[in-house]
Amino acid sequence: MIIYRDLISGDEMFSDAFKVKESENGIFFEVEGKTVTRTEGFDDSLIAANASAEEATEGNESSTISGVDIVLNHKLQETGFDKKQYMTYIKDYVKAVKAKLQETKPDRVESFMADIQPEVKKILGNIKNYQFFTGESMNPEGMVGLLDYREDGITPFMLFFKDGLEIEKLTTWNYICCSPDCCFQNGLQSRLEEHYLASCLNRNIVQFLKYSHYGPQNRSQTWGVNQT
Repeated sequence: MIIYRDLISGDEMFSDAFKVKESENGIFFEVEGKTVTRTEGFDDSLIAANASAEEATEGNESSTISGVDIVLNHKLQETGFDKKQYMTYIKDYVKAVKAKLQETKPDRVESFMADIQPEVKKILGNIKNYQFFTGESMNPEGMVGLLDYREDGITPFMLFFKDGLEIEKLTTWNYICCSPDCCFQNGLQSRLEEHYLASCLNRNIVQFLKYSHYGPQNRSQTWGVNQT
């Protein structure tokens, strides 16, 4: 799996779980998503077989959230710009990316500076069409992704500056899951460092999984569950 991170903030912006294509001039990655509604939360009673009825009810609390899956999966944060504000932001951002390229890919600097100017003009000319999203940390110096919709008015897609991204390749990992999209809905693809519960009722166990791409190994601990 590949995670695309903001070169400046380090925030993850999207992954190869989505349909990704590069623009003809190599300035953007275009990432296609979809609008979804998800239920968040899990049943704590699976962990404590002897929990009281009141505790079980509290443990079953859940909520629904709707939005574009790219945004939800990677915890992108919406921000806003008018034309003047975006011009101020993009000038500083282009300078920051240029400085990074001069350090890492000096041969890329000239074409980047030449190709990004007409793209910025297009963005400014259609500024009202876009929604703007930063990474989770909301670093004001980091990348701002642009959200727009196809001509059908239904299909969302996002634009990210290719040269402002770094690639992180994650190793393969295993997990027990209670449904095909359970781990997808809980953001397990992109939040491997956090804790998740996944139940496998036919084996009468609940496995607590702690995934970490910072450490050399994944860890797991299993408890028996009394199913009645």
